[in-house]
Amino acid sequence: MGPIALFDKSFLQGISVDEAVWFDRFFLAAVCPVFYVETLADLAKEPSKRGPAEVIVKDIANKFPEMGGSPCSSHIDMAIANLLGHSVPMDGRIPRAGGRPVKKGIVFEQTPEEEAFQRWRQNRFGDVEKIAAAFWRKQLAELDLQTMAKEFRSLGIDGKSCKSLEEAKEMAHALVTGSNNPMAQLHLAVTFLQIPSQYHQPIIQTWQQRGRRPLSVFAPYAAYVLSIEIFFQVALAANKIATERPSNRTDIAYLFYLPFSSIFVSSDNLHRKTAPLFMRPDQQFVWGHDLKPALKAINDHFMRLPETEKEKGLMSFADNPPPGNLVAEIWDARMHRGYRDEPSVKMDPEEKKKLVEKLTAFRKQPTIQSNVGDAVEDEMVSVARSVRRKRGSWYQVPKDLPDPKDDD
Repeated sequence: MGPIALFDKSFLQGISVDEAVWFDRFFLAAVCPVFYVETLADLAKEPSKRGPAEVIVKDIANKFPEMGGSPCSSHIDMAIANLLGHSVPMDGRIPRAGGRPVKKGIVFEQTPEEEAFQRWRQNRFGDVEKIAAAFWRKQLAELDLQTMAKEFRSLGIDGKSCKSLEEAKEMAHALVTGSNNPMAQLHLAVTFLQIPSQYHQPIIQTWQQRGRRPLSVFAPYAAYVLSIEIFFQVALAANKIATERPSNRTDIAYLFYLPFSSIFVSSDNLHRKTAPLFMRPDQQFVWGHDLKPALKAINDHFMRLPETEKEKGLMSFADNPPPGNLVAEIWDARMHRGYRDEPSVKMDPEEKKKLVEKLTAFRKQPTIQSNVGDAVEDEMVSVARSVRRKRGSWYQVPKDLPDPKDDD
């Protein structure tokens, strides 16, 4: 599995299928909704040097993580829940929505987005998806960042009052964390995050019941999202982020999901300049153009193995990344000490059979009623995945397993 890695579309587009296999093997991918929206919007693009839109999207879908990782819940849904008094952990765990509670655990089925990526890598694109893609491209084209910047300039925000992205971040942080007028902070959050009106009164009631505390104390994740929204507006007004590129609005939205990862991998210059400003001390920004050659080196290393060994599947011989590259450095810094010396877990056929039977029985359990805050003992989590037997040059599972229906 490895460290939890948030990634953007620019990174995935820049690596090969084989390199994507190794990213999937050595990192636990945190997939944010922005990635889905960006990829979907590409369906409405005009043909380019790289080919028709369908070819571009199929290529992205073919590199999408299969063996591990999880989609993140929407930042708006999480912000609303936070404002209604629910906790949103911001310590590197991936928040996944839609789990089905069963006895002693939770069962997650594949999300519609994950199923869509399976169709797209087979060149299966529905009319509904193409209509939605056209809608997103139109929305992006009509986004007027210059007007947004003009509104903040009318408040006195410009290149003289804000001289750097660091200053823009400090200004946003001060507005969100100050204790002078917490009611105004709450109003800013509801306004900037476009919280639906049906939640306004319950949010105010919850805030009052919890002592009218500053937003950063009352709803830390909502405050975090608000700080990025304000930062973006201030940076636009101060000409620190270009207003000529509507896609900057989409790119900045990746930052909403930083708290749910250990590293953020991107090949986007805006991310390179802004993401480190909002990351915890224990997080790391990884430039995608630096990670690509490391993944290639891993691919070259394992490619030397005999075919009989490679046919056993990645999990049988690639327990950890070979030393001497960036992936290994990240593992050495973030995994527990001595991980390289641990013996591989070996199971005989009978043990494997019993484990499969146990997991199958767990998934088939009926849904039970579960209340927020209920304690769960011996909790298990089951996540449905569709993993191709072979992707690129590599058997992801043993060669002698049956081919899944969606094998290329």
